[in-house]
Amino acid sequence: MSDRERGFTFRWRSAEHGFTLIETLVALAIFSLAALALLRLEGATISSTAMLSDRSIGQIVTRNLAVQIMTDLRAPAVGESTGVVVNAGRTWTWIRETKRTDDVRIVRVDLRVKDDVGRQSGALSMARTIE
Repeated sequence: MSDRERGFTFRWRSAEHGFTLIETLVALAIFSLAALALLRLEGATISSTAMLSDRSIGQIVTRNLAVQIMTDLRAPAVGESTGVVVNAGRTWTWIRETKRTDDVRIVRVDLRVKDDVGRQSGALSMARTIE
């Protein structure tokens, strides 16, 4: 039995053995949407990674300052003070606020660290004796 007897002509046979233009365009559209979604996801991931890196280093700087305060022989003066420290090749601004507590032998020290752009990257509160 020939192809003609089964109802297949050359035009029908070529459609059965390949993709039509519309099918190809739909497949390309779906692929391009998926590729754009992946690019957006990659951009968000890179942004989040940079932010987490800044915050991690900021916390390290904050803890280093806290260790200096705790190991210093003299307690910090009551009030607010600021300074600059270089760590990891970057400049960090710190703000220290020292307050009295109900116990006259103890002060509360609040530390905040900002990165070179001015975003807060670390914070820590602690208590220290005055002796």
